[in-house]
This record gives sequence, structure tokens and C-alpha cells, in this order.
Amino acid sequence: METLYALSFGALLAAALYLLMSRQLLRMVLGLLLLGNAVNLAIFVAGRLSSNTPPLVPEGALAIATSANPLPQALILTAIVISFSLVAYTVVLFERAHRALGTLDPDAMREAEPRAEAAP
Repeated sequence: METLYALSFGALLAAALYLLMSRQLLRMVLGLLLLGNAVNLAIFVAGRLSSNTPPLVPEGALAIATSANPLPQALILTAIVISFSLVAYTVVLFERAHRALGTLDPDAMREAEPRAEAAP
């Protein structure tokens, strides 16, 4: 089962990197979404997949021997919120750049960079 998750992680990561290196802003945003999902899958798999026992202590016991690990679940919830906020900020940033510059082409958005002057 871990092999399937590892292959899924690799496919998500490869697709995310391909989209992030694209020259279109919408593809970059989709790449950010896929990258967030790949990281969530990696955290999930790193949190141990073998135990199906809930993290509950039976009555009268002081501890449990094996249980599900709640830490990866909390980390994934946090990563989902951070990923969503990053994508929302990026979309707003791209919309503002489109309004100010009138284009979504990354090469045309180079107003902050100095222009190369022609040599005399």
C-alpha cells in the first residue's frame, strides 16, 4: 500500500513542478494546489498507515500500546489551511497585477526590473 502512496506522491509532485515552471499564471496556481496536496499526502504517509486502532485509552488502563497517530492529522489540517491561504493570496496578487499592468504574461510583468539600455 505504501508503494501506491509513494507513486501517487511522485506523480503529484512531478505534475506540480511541471505546472509551476509553466509560463501561464493559471497553471502556476494549479501547480501550487497540487504541491499542497502532495505535501499533505507525504505527511499522511509518514504518520504510519498500519494501525487502525483509534487513539482511545480503554477504561482502567493508563496507556495504550498501539493506536493511530493523531499528530499527522493535525499537521495535515494545518497544511490545508496554509495551502489555501497561499493560493488565495496568489490569486489576489495575480488579479491585482492584471489590473495594474493589463496582462497576465509573466515576461510582460517586468516593470520593476531596470530596462537594458542600448549601448552607444
